[in-house]
Amino acid sequence: MQTPATKFLDSKRISYKTYEYSCNGAKHDFGHIAARELNRDENEVFKTLLIHHEKTYITAVIPVNCNLNLKNAARVAGVKNAEMVKPEDAERLTGYVVGGISPFGQKRRNITILAASAIDLPEILVSGGRRGFSVGVKPQDLIAALGALTGDITEPQ
Repeated sequence: MQTPATKFLDSKRISYKTYEYSCNGAKHDFGHIAARELNRDENEVFKTLLIHHEKTYITAVIPVNCNLNLKNAARVAGVKNAEMVKPEDAERLTGYVVGGISPFGQKRRNITILAASAIDLPEILVSGGRRGFSVGVKPQDLIAALGALTGDITEPQ
């Protein structure tokens, strides 16, 4: 099944692997569920968060076992400060449902920032555009396709 995320990857001729898993009944912690169901280290499975400073929206991609450091994320994105976008606003802005928000193929192009810990990994898993569906990509491909900035934007959970 194609999603806006896989259509975006295909249009950019980016190689990716698909991963499906069950997350029936889940209300949150979709990233932890993905890591467990796919038998992957939580450092390799990334979640997509939306933050903003006034009208500037930023897509942050971080490992599921970390929290986002808003101060550092704002600095990397080049804004004064940032706060989390409400879930219903994130859905409206991206065209995806919470738990299935992909950094790829969003309705609106945002600044994208990627946790520096991703750089040395051969593959990272991010949402493929729906709950229970991830795509595996090379971090360098994500950076190139989205013009992503990288930096130390995480803190321990």
